[in-house]
Amino acid sequence: MPGQHTEQAFEAAIEHHLTTAGGYEKGDREAFDPERGLFSQDVLTFIRETQPKEWEYLANIQKEKAEETLLDDLCRALNSKYERCLSVLRHGFKCFGKLFRVAYFAPASGMNPDTQKLYAANRLTITRQLRYSAKHGNTLDVTLALNGIPVATVELKNPMTAQTWRHAVTQYKNDRNPSDLIFRFKKRTLVHFAVDTDEVYMTTRLSGKNTRFLPFNKGCGGGAGNPENPGNYRSAYLWEEVLERHSFLDILARFIHLQIEEKKLGGKKVK
Repeated sequence: MPGQHTEQAFEAAIEHHLTTAGGYEKGDREAFDPERGLFSQDVLTFIRETQPKEWEYLANIQKEKAEETLLDDLCRALNSKYERCLSVLRHGFKCFGKLFRVAYFAPASGMNPDTQKLYAANRLTITRQLRYSAKHGNTLDVTLALNGIPVATVELKNPMTAQTWRHAVTQYKNDRNPSDLIFRFKKRTLVHFAVDTDEVYMTTRLSGKNTRFLPFNKGCGGGAGNPENPGNYRSAYLWEEVLERHSFLDILARFIHLQIEEKKLGGKKVK
């Protein structure tokens, strides 16, 4: 709460809210596979529980290689030029001729008991201080994942320690390598938030010093920033409203849209 003046306390407060009132579970940072950019066991558990017939089919064919085969095909789809993360989340991926889903979203027309059960099986996790690459020891303050696939990162700063969202933006630009798998555009995480106790900024693509962050605030009195929030942080709407389970799943299902901009550099087109 506002009386806590360290970044660790700020981080813990967000985790506490999301895991007690936001529909999340605590993630296991030791379970992250940096080579695949996944919480692999969470992916496998979700697929086994929600698609037992498809899993049994694959297991009968691949035997002890079934898990590796499934994860390899998932990564191919996530890294593909034509599919990538958002498409895989919404439409699934193929493995040995079978369609496997990695998430189930709420249909616009309401849910029957079967779709409601599948929707309820979605597992959102919040993982603190994730070491996301085997090449270095850098960690992320907060990583959000859906059924084992990382979808969002958050860097937190607390003005009480002379750090603001601007320092988080600088950290993303200077200390977060866009070529690390977890940050690769469209292939893993879809959005990145720079957050302090008062304001929120976001980007969908990390591009080093060229990264563009946009304000993600409510506005205050016709101006920038956020209104007073007695007894709580001004930026609390991010985790209490936007990242709340049903809201965030709806955003992933319907509202996130990533575009590729082509530019010419040295006579060549780059994306």
